[in-house]
Amino acid sequence: MRHPKTVLFAGEKPFPILPAVDHYAGSEKLMRKALQLQKELGPIFDITCDCEDGAHAGAELEHAEMAAAVIMSDDNLFNRVGARVHDVTHAHWRQDMEILVGQAGSRLPFITLPKPCSAGDVQVQIEALREIERKFAIDRRIPVHVLIETHGALREVWEIAALPGVESLDFGLMDFVSGHHGAIPGSAMKSPGQFEHPLVARAKCEITAAALANGIVPSHNVTTELKDIEYIRKDALRARTEFGYLRMWSIHPNQILPIVEAMRPDFSEVQAAAEILIAAQDKDWGPIQHDGKLHDRASYRYYWELLDRAHVTGMSIPAEAKSRFFG
Repeated sequence: MRHPKTVLFAGEKPFPILPAVDHYAGSEKLMRKALQLQKELGPIFDITCDCEDGAHAGAELEHAEMAAAVIMSDDNLFNRVGARVHDVTHAHWRQDMEILVGQAGSRLPFITLPKPCSAGDVQVQIEALREIERKFAIDRRIPVHVLIETHGALREVWEIAALPGVESLDFGLMDFVSGHHGAIPGSAMKSPGQFEHPLVARAKCEITAAALANGIVPSHNVTTELKDIEYIRKDALRARTEFGYLRMWSIHPNQILPIVEAMRPDFSEVQAAAEILIAAQDKDWGPIQHDGKLHDRASYRYYWELLDRAHVTGMSIPAEAKSRFFG
């Protein structure tokens, strides 16, 4: 029986199914702590080793080498540990890439590019990344995640989303608000203002629209709340249901599970997806009826991505569907 990945997206770029959380860690201690949590919970969240804000001035080389060692360590069980490099105006961004790709390129799931001011800035860093991959004989193309946090990046967000190799657009709320020179109040850096201020809501919508139209993942900014689990969950739920974000950053271990839970598909849809896809596979992906409704490849694509997203967020999948599609 043919797998949905080989049948439903023939000739199309498949939509990337990423873990619902991108967890940032700036120090080796926090990176190791995150790896231990990933070991316990499974690959339901990514880890990003931060070589931008995490590195002390003058220690950029050592910090990048430490991050590469963490990525290559035996503690990295799932190969879902990426890295953020310095921005294109910083003297050390290329050195970051040389070290990370040269020492850990075989296991890097992505590299995140911060603070571009244009699609051209992103293109410069992507071209350098491809050159460095060739230099170190990396036989794969490492995906790129791009932070949209400047006026220029937002203005050219559709061009950025269309660049080859870009897998995710990430909203940088704090820098975006700061870039408005006080015209947007500080209350828009937290809830409810971050969802209700028109300029911030506009930016979030534009990023999501550009990402989804270009077949890549929109990733929501962090919540500043670290302890109130219900507050964190509500932020993630608003990001998911009102603005269409499929992934969200975390900066504290307490934030990971409530974000994952808020980003998961509805359980009843998961059950229906499993039944529809099993019946469709039995018919070799021809049209079927389910619960009195007709389904064909158009709806199969929707239900496959939903089921795949349920799997990557750690939801319980019906046993037959799990053995057929994820075994």
